[in-house]
This record gives sequence, C-alpha cells and structure tokens, in this order.
Amino acid sequence: MPLPIPRSLAAGLVLLTACGPSAAQAGKADAPIPAATLALMAQKGTTAAAPVLFRAYKKESEIEVWKKGPAGYVHIKTFPICRWSGQLGPKRKSGDRQTPEGFYAVPKRQMNPNSHYYLSFDVGYPNAYDRAHGGTGSAVMVHGICSSMGCFAMTDGTVGEIYAIAREALNGGQAAFQFQSYPFRMSAENMARHRTDPNIAFWRELKAGSDRFEASREELQVSVVVGRYAFAPSRDPAREAAVATYRAIEEARMAALAESGEPAVRTTYSDGGQHAFWAAYTARGGAVGDISRPEALAYAGQEVVVVPGHRVPRPVPESVWAAWGGAESGLALRQMAGFVPVYERAPDPFGALAGRLRARYGDGLPSLLAAALRDADSAGGRPTLAGSGAGLIASAERL
Repeated sequence: MPLPIPRSLAAGLVLLTACGPSAAQAGKADAPIPAATLALMAQKGTTAAAPVLFRAYKKESEIEVWKKGPAGYVHIKTFPICRWSGQLGPKRKSGDRQTPEGFYAVPKRQMNPNSHYYLSFDVGYPNAYDRAHGGTGSAVMVHGICSSMGCFAMTDGTVGEIYAIAREALNGGQAAFQFQSYPFRMSAENMARHRTDPNIAFWRELKAGSDRFEASREELQVSVVVGRYAFAPSRDPAREAAVATYRAIEEARMAALAESGEPAVRTTYSDGGQHAFWAAYTARGGAVGDISRPEALAYAGQEVVVVPGHRVPRPVPESVWAAWGGAESGLALRQMAGFVPVYERAPDPFGALAGRLRARYGDGLPSLLAAALRDADSAGGRPTLAGSGAGLIASAERL
C-alpha cells in the first residue's frame, strides 16, 4: 500500500507535473500564472500586473513572493528552493560556488525565456556593493532543475510559476523588480546566535534593509555609500517612525539575547542546502532531475557552537522583594522568634567603655599575658620568669 502524501507535498507534486522533457514546449515562457495564485493575489488586494518583489533565505531554502497592494507590499506565497550552493555569506569571486547575498534589481533584459535550465532570470550579481568590494563573476540565476553552482535552483515547475509572476509585473509597467537575498531570516534570534560569525558586520547591513522592509512594507531604495549599503528614508513620516521603532526594538532584543546567555554558533555546509520539502519528495522516489553534489546535503546546516550558552539568573522584581520582606510574609526575618533588626535594637550602654580597637596582634594577647605575669610576680603568687621565659615575653611584646 503506498504511503499517504501530505497536502503540502501534494501541492509540490502539482508543480512537478511540468518538470519532464515533455514540458519544454515552445510556449513555456508565456504560460499563465496558476489560477490558485491569482486567487491569492485577489484576496490580498493586488493583481498580476502590480509590482513584485522577491526575498530569498539561504538557510531556510525559501523564496518569498511579495506583491504591491493598496497599503504596501503583501506576502503572496513561499517557494521551496531545491538547491543552492556554498556557505552562508556573500559571493566574492567567480567560481567560489557562493550563492550571493544582498539587494539586486532585475529588469526585463535579464529574463531568459530560452534558458538551458527551463526558464531563468539573472539576479544582477555583481551589484554596486559587490563591485566596491572586488566581487567578480556573472550569470547568477534563479532557474529550473535542481543543480546549483552559485544559483537558486528551483525545479522546472516552480521556476515556471516564478517566471510568470515576474513577467506579468514587468509587462504591467514595473521597470525592474527587487530581489533581496539573505543568509537566513533576519530575526534578532538568528542575529544573536551568529554574532561571532566573520560575516556579522555585513549581515547587520542586510538586517537594516530587512527591518526597514518589515516595518514599512515599501520597496527599498538602495544605494552604496563608502562601501556600505544605505537606504533612503520613507516619504511617509508615519512609516519612517515605524521603521525607527522596529529597529530600536530589534537592537534591544539582540543585545538582551546575548546578555542572557544565548549560545553563539556558526552554521556550516559542505556545499549549500536544500529545502526539506524536496528532500522528502526525492526520498519518496520523486524526480527532480540531476541534483548537484547530493552527498553534500548530509552535512548541510551543521551548527558549531562557538560560545556555549548559559543561563543568567533573572533579577527579582522590586514588587516581589517587597512582598517577601513584608510584615505578613512567612519569609520575613522579623517572623523568626527572637529576631530584632539591628536598626530597631536598643543602643549598647557599655559601648563607650570598649575603648579603642586593637590594631595589631602585639596590642592584644601578648601584652595582657605579660601584665598578668608581672602582677602575679609582684603579689608573690608565682615565681619570677627568667632566662628563656623572660625573653619569650619580651619577644611577644614586640609583635
């Protein structure tokens, strides 16, 4: 009896119906957006012709589709990545197998309806930031099949839908759509966990852009200033205030997580990763074509602990301390039999007679002992100490 197929996996099987050689028909680049996706757009108040924006996350192996609506960009759906290559971190040079990270623009001329990988578009690497840091390479694509050497490989059926969504937005008048690529979802938790990674300064720049989009839901206006990403403020004062508030909260959360003992890790890969959906699908015998370096997937996403986690005791709130020390609390010291706080005790009537405190050992016991022996000798009660005994007393008095 065949194993039951989860609904999420069944949805992916629909995408794969176009993955075989028979799907490479002449009209593949003009295939319509699926009706179900158009219905999602309508539910969110947007259309196929409205501007589009894509957000990719390498660690999670996902690409999100966002469309512009009346109140800003809205999330439409998320596609699983079948294969990406390299490690977390930016692409530096041609041939390093790194899938890039950053903010890219894709005009119509970068769409490729005649791709050797079913359909594709060039994300635009290297951009101005990459060139400012000496980045080399070209032809980094979002394409079909499941083989990557620095690209986002989506399978044929999936890239067909992505291509159609991008095509309709460009045909609707969008000059170029934005493609945002991140190492992982830019949450405070992920940033705190990767705070010791060599790429953390670069990732903080990416997070500034990600936070701005999350708070404003506006397409980022990106520039490069002195080798760093810069983002133009929103023209809407309310949205800009929301960005400032969001950024402050995220910065505080990152600092709090580090101080509270969150472990610091490095996430390593033999050569990139794959979404769990495609791993499950191929494990059941599903066909996605050739998978690049499948043996490397066994070592994908290994976390190496750099700074072990530890628990930091939380401070006891003042209100709790007050309750513990209250007169009615069973934990209060004043409830113990015979206990009187120092500040409520009567003054010691003999305190003034205590005299000065002994500052040295020689001011104490040896002097008292010598005096007592002299008094006994004067009264005839004891024999006079002589020789070594007298020397011992004299030595003790010098201490």
